Amino acid sequence: MGMKAIIIDDEKKARHLLRMMLEENCPAIGQIEEAADLPSGARLIRSLRPDIVFLDIEMPGYSGTQILDFISPEEVDFELIFTTAYSEFALKAFDLNAIDYLLKPLQEEKLIRAVDKVVKKGSATQNGRNLTELNNTFQAGQFQKIGLPQSTGTLFIEIPHLIMLQADRMYTRVFTTQPAELLVSKPLKYFLDLLDGVPGFYQPHRSYLVNLQHIREYSTRNGGQILLDHDLTASLSREKKDEFLQLMGI
Repeated sequence: MGMKAIIIDDEKKARHLLRMMLEENCPAIGQIEEAADLPSGARLIRSLRPDIVFLDIEMPGYSGTQILDFISPEEVDFELIFTTAYSEFALKAFDLNAIDYLLKPLQEEKLIRAVDKVVKKGSATQNGRNLTELNNTFQAGQFQKIGLPQSTGTLFIEIPHLIMLQADRMYTRVFTTQPAELLVSKPLKYFLDLLDGVPGFYQPHRSYLVNLQHIREYSTRNGGQILLDHDLTASLSREKKDEFLQLMGI
């Protein structure tokens, strides 16, 4: 039978195009149903119990991000992929909350990759939590938490609680106001892109990203070091020294 998919989009042409792309490129999907708005889409989700839902954000009446107004987080036992035209705030919110999305106009290659990811993942146990955090972000109108990929799902950390991130080859060591150090299987560049535009973060060295709110002292030792809360230390590269001192008003 294959996987079951639901397309929720108010534009009939958009639904038809996505259906055609799925039928032609994603043989793992055996059944596709459609809904033109969020309320009818939620009813369809309950009756069909899909494996994957493609949900448009910009719909009249209700935004796709309001899906938890119609189903509970416990009912989100499917993979959800938002489809959206470009919105800088929305895309940053998706990234920070570990939510998948596809930009319109849809590209076949990216659609295939997104569906393959769902097939390989095989579990959607934490998607309700991710959506809850996404909903909180949109309601607050600002970025509050960051989702850190873990082997068991996604760990959410409040952004002000991040002290420092340190590159460790293809991993990143994440230091927070909690005593524990987290090792995340993502390179530092992943977090540089993720936190780009989020106020308060600075890269003093190619191997470090620091939260300026947690800086305690600047030291001239070892060519320049930044001392942070919890006795953490970040290197300051020679070419960044003047910029950093000016930034800190020193």
